[in-house]
Amino acid sequence: MSARRGLRLTLTARLTLLYSAVSLAVLCGLGALVTLANQAHFVDLDRDYLADKAALVRQVVASSTDLGELSQRLEELLQSHTGLYVRLEQTQQTLYGQAAETFPAELMSAPGSLQPTDWTWDGAMLRGAAVALPAPPFMGGDSAPGLRLLLAMDTHHHTHFMEELQRSLMVYLVVAALVSGLLAWWAARRGLAPLRDMRERARRVTAHQLDERMQVSSVPVEMAELAAELNTMLERLQRDFQRLSEFSSDLAHELRTPISNLLTQTQVTLAQQRDAPAYRDTLASNAEEFQRLGRMVSDMLLLAKTEHGLALPHRESIRLREEVQGLFDFYDVVADDKGISLVLEGDATVTGDKLMLRRAISNLLSNAIRHAPPSSRVAVRLSQTRGQPCLCVENTGPSIAAEHLPRLFDRFYRVDKSRVHLGAEGTGLGLAITHAIMEAHGGSVSVESQSDKTRFCLQFPVG
Repeated sequence: MSARRGLRLTLTARLTLLYSAVSLAVLCGLGALVTLANQAHFVDLDRDYLADKAALVRQVVASSTDLGELSQRLEELLQSHTGLYVRLEQTQQTLYGQAAETFPAELMSAPGSLQPTDWTWDGAMLRGAAVALPAPPFMGGDSAPGLRLLLAMDTHHHTHFMEELQRSLMVYLVVAALVSGLLAWWAARRGLAPLRDMRERARRVTAHQLDERMQVSSVPVEMAELAAELNTMLERLQRDFQRLSEFSSDLAHELRTPISNLLTQTQVTLAQQRDAPAYRDTLASNAEEFQRLGRMVSDMLLLAKTEHGLALPHRESIRLREEVQGLFDFYDVVADDKGISLVLEGDATVTGDKLMLRRAISNLLSNAIRHAPPSSRVAVRLSQTRGQPCLCVENTGPSIAAEHLPRLFDRFYRVDKSRVHLGAEGTGLGLAITHAIMEAHGGSVSVESQSDKTRFCLQFPVG
């Protein structure tokens, strides 16, 4: 495993190697193309050279009057053309020139043509061709057997040039590969600079510094989406971390009061000998605090389950008017004590878990009764517009400031001390639970507060 990690290359090194390999392959291909083109060019030049000498020999043969004159004139021709080999024969009998061993067997037996053939003889690299000639007049002309001309030239100068060319190309390839590698490293490092900047910014992100963001405008287009997604992720983390920090602080504050009360009452009771009724009163008071703690724990478990995609336990068709009417009967005594009248208007039907929806509506209704002034009314309005059910709970009373409305559904959030729960029933989680229940049903909850009226509405999904 450690050996495999040791072989891992950085992205800069990989891009450098890839670019260098591609550049080297292109340069090698170009070098091979240049070499082949030069070789083909030399073959064409040599073919033309041999054809020119064959035409010159043809003229000499046609204009000679006897074999002696022919040999003399061919000898003069060879002296003026260094590196040229000539053999003239008739029916395999040598009339002039080099011995038969100078030329390869395939050329000796080949039909007359100017197609060049390469071979090595006596340390020299030769290129030659065979050409058929008519017999000269002094040998009988067309009635006599034809002549066979074998021509060859030394290609040493071609070979030397090609060797020098290949040596130069090899040096150029090495230098070009090194330069390409350096340019590739520079380009890759420069191109990946935004990634290094993103890495440094991500390294600075800690639990105490979550406001660091990627520079979307300064990165290439290919990385802009990645930077934007990272910024979105950091925003979610910052928001969730802030909520978690606030929740932890609020939870500690909420638990500290009942635990402190329990501890104080218990210590006072145990400080001296008391009668049975005193112990009974202390235990009853402690039981109330334990009940509140138990409700708080149950509420927290419910919130944790709903936020982690809790599936609804029971889905059924629910007539909201019947559920609200049942809650009116439950809260009727509390409302009568404050002189509050409960009003129900409209009707709607939804699909969901009856107990969870009943709890969500109960939270809104209890909050409305708690904060409504005496001798006022709390109205629950049901509607179903275009198949979308809606339930709104409205009460009169002091309006809630606009800056507090978006956070009313946060855990333990309270606008001010005057809106803290009355008595020991509230845990500061009612609206958060309502919000979580509506999300579990695919709906939403909203709030409006103005002109001394506050309205909470539950919007259910269509159908």
